[in-house]
Amino acid sequence: MEILEKSEGIGALLKSFASLSRESQKIIFIGTPGFCTPFAEIAAYSLRKSSKQMGFVANTDIEKAKQLIPTDMGMQLGDTIDYHADTVVLLGGLAMPKIGVEPEELKKTLESIYEGSQKKLLIGICFQSIFEKQGWTDTLNFDYIIDSDMAVSLKKT
Repeated sequence: MEILEKSEGIGALLKSFASLSRESQKIIFIGTPGFCTPFAEIAAYSLRKSSKQMGFVANTDIEKAKQLIPTDMGMQLGDTIDYHADTVVLLGGLAMPKIGVEPEELKKTLESIYEGSQKKLLIGICFQSIFEKQGWTDTLNFDYIIDSDMAVSLKKT
């Protein structure tokens, strides 16, 4: 895997995502409910002024895809939408072993989402190389992975 760019912070993650998805018409984020949903909302927020359609799928339940809509409180989940898209963003929480989603299962989900699309873009957004560590890069043909690290320090003042 070739590193194309290194930068720091949430702004850099959002800038990378916005740049990669500039040609996308419709983007479906796939992640775990609760844990990944806010990351989809944050990433979608970077495109809030675009005309792109965006949605969120919990795990592999594509029939319950929810629209991501801009509100005065940021991006929020809306009504159920059609799950077909030209761009899919897999969120790293899916690859956590306790979640139970297998990359082979996601391959079938991706085929359904991309059905009828001429362009197909697969982006992974994760922390601490989870897609690589769990072997997902051996099964799924990511076009790009935005991999971040997180340092946490708890301080008492």
